[in-house]
Amino acid sequence: MFNIIQIDYNNQQQNEDLLYLLNEYACDEMGGGEPLSEFCKQNLIKNLTNNQSAVSFILYDQQKPIGFSNCFLGFSTFICRPLMNIHDFAVLDGYRGKKLSQLLLTHIEQYAKIKDCCKITLEVLENNHAAKKAYQNYGFAGYELLEKSGVAMFWQKKLDDKKQ
Repeated sequence: MFNIIQIDYNNQQQNEDLLYLLNEYACDEMGGGEPLSEFCKQNLIKNLTNNQSAVSFILYDQQKPIGFSNCFLGFSTFICRPLMNIHDFAVLDGYRGKKLSQLLLTHIEQYAKIKDCCKITLEVLENNHAAKKAYQNYGFAGYELLEKSGVAMFWQKKLDDKKQ
């Protein structure tokens, strides 16, 4: 039996489950292929707790954590309403291909509707074909205002090259 909970950042077991899942995701090729830094492990929960826009969910198989998502509330200036950004999203390797991502996405969407969000956004790596297919099956598509302007791209500029 699968169930999803919204993490209580004051719950030690849920925090340990989140760090375990995030580390598994980080070690995956599509998560960068390296474990979380000690700095991240020591400070993530505190920083999520202090971030009013943060919300995390864990997918369990019985008591075993098998998937998660870290999300952040943002704001759409053009629509003048909140939006939900899925920042991290993963299901453990042994559970992939079972449509569990759809279950987790449905839970996130329900939460976003409660928060009156106008949309859900996310980023996905170009070569992560399995994730792209799962997101497309759920209704996600590339973002564009006008067809002639093209699809939006996600870019970054690192401000600190130190490995924490």
